Amino acid sequence: MPNPQNPQQARHDSALPPWAVCEQARLSRDSRFDGLFFTAVITTGVYCRPVCPAPPPKPDNVRYFAHAAAAESAGFRPCLRCRPELSPAGAWRRGDAALARALALISEGFLTEQPLNALAERVHLGERQLRRLFVERLGAPPLRVHTTRRLLFAKQLLTETALSVTDVALAAGFGSLRRFNTAFSETYRLAPTLLRKTEATTVADGPLTLRLAYRPPYDWPALLDFLRGRALPGVEIADEHSYARLIGHADKIGWLRVSPWPDGSPALKLELHEVAPAALLDTVSRVRRMFDLDADPNAIAGTLEAVPRLRPLLARAPGLRIPSGWDGFETAVRAIVGQQISVAAARTVVARIAQRYGSVLPNALAPGLNRLFPTPERLAEADLTFLGLIRARADTVRRMARALLDGRVDFRRDRTLDEFVARWTALPGIGPWTAHYLALRALGHPDAFPAHDLVLQRAASADETRLTARALAAWAESCRPWRGYAALHLWRDATSNRMKAKP
Repeated sequence: MPNPQNPQQARHDSALPPWAVCEQARLSRDSRFDGLFFTAVITTGVYCRPVCPAPPPKPDNVRYFAHAAAAESAGFRPCLRCRPELSPAGAWRRGDAALARALALISEGFLTEQPLNALAERVHLGERQLRRLFVERLGAPPLRVHTTRRLLFAKQLLTETALSVTDVALAAGFGSLRRFNTAFSETYRLAPTLLRKTEATTVADGPLTLRLAYRPPYDWPALLDFLRGRALPGVEIADEHSYARLIGHADKIGWLRVSPWPDGSPALKLELHEVAPAALLDTVSRVRRMFDLDADPNAIAGTLEAVPRLRPLLARAPGLRIPSGWDGFETAVRAIVGQQISVAAARTVVARIAQRYGSVLPNALAPGLNRLFPTPERLAEADLTFLGLIRARADTVRRMARALLDGRVDFRRDRTLDEFVARWTALPGIGPWTAHYLALRALGHPDAFPAHDLVLQRAASADETRLTARALAAWAESCRPWRGYAALHLWRDATSNRMKAKP
């Protein structure tokens, strides 16, 4: 019988909100806590999200878990009503901590092909130390977390799509249908086909559509406006309501569209066209990162509101998110081209690069989408100067493309911010501003902060006195580990002030 004093719950307490907070969030169905903990009900054997619409159980029948994998390890099954597979990931998934970097690798499917000791080596820990860290913080070992993620994704596909069970198994990263059926049945005590018969929604003809939940508040108009101002003709489209782009490679091209969920619930609607089952999990992970769906606004605000300059900005835009790029190389080209020029000018030049060197489709898959952004191989030796790029920038783009191809730089999310910046600034033409901007927009790193940015140096000062890069970096120390969000709020405020100043 769990309660705040129960010693059996102590090993989960460090990763959970206080008992009273969990109780209040559960009873009020507070969506701000969705994914930050799970409620397991002893009498029914199921675990739920805090937003579950079912009548709340008695406190004596409740156990709280920091991760779905911990609840499943304890023998609980996911609720068929609130569907824990829809929860956003917890805040511990982001940043430089070893746990966050290991979880980022697991989300990319690292343990599908590699053993646990390889994961531990990538985050510079021993295997036993990594396992102990997961159990202490999440209540489940890494392999259990990996399996739970795959099974919950499979459950979402079985419920929301018409994919065959074989394709669902492939999409969830299982090597065979037999292994998938065994894992699903042993964990949920229900065969995949039976779940589909009893729980699947009616799937209309059309694209594969998935619900991607987030914790509110979420400033969708601001994020969409950011993407719209940088959209590349033919590659992507950002209109008043949605964002769409081509994805894949020349041999297998698909496209996606992202828009708000129609009923106004805290979720985005992801529509996928011509995307192979094996690419679904990676595609969903990329979209979640691109639209910053796993952010915890409460945690971010709790830190940034203590900074006087940021407090009114947070009040005006409490749901601001980091708009990441779809592809790291594409984002790097944009960042290099955009050094010391306006957003509009950079978009024009990058659009020319895409038009000249991108892969053109013989027939557009959707109106306005007819080309893929060029690959590193295509730009490594390309002549870019005649497209309006000065020679120094053109040389930097080519060097960067070659460095990606030979592994001198990468977009690995298991690197710490300092490691990432050090590797990128070792390239000629890449300074701290570009490296931090890349960490922010290519990786979605929450603590990246381009202190050399001239706009930030003025915006951080209440009287717009320009700070030095060193002084700005010192000012931003109080914003850790959310300096990236501080930068976004300052950029947004500077843009708003410029618009107000226009006659």
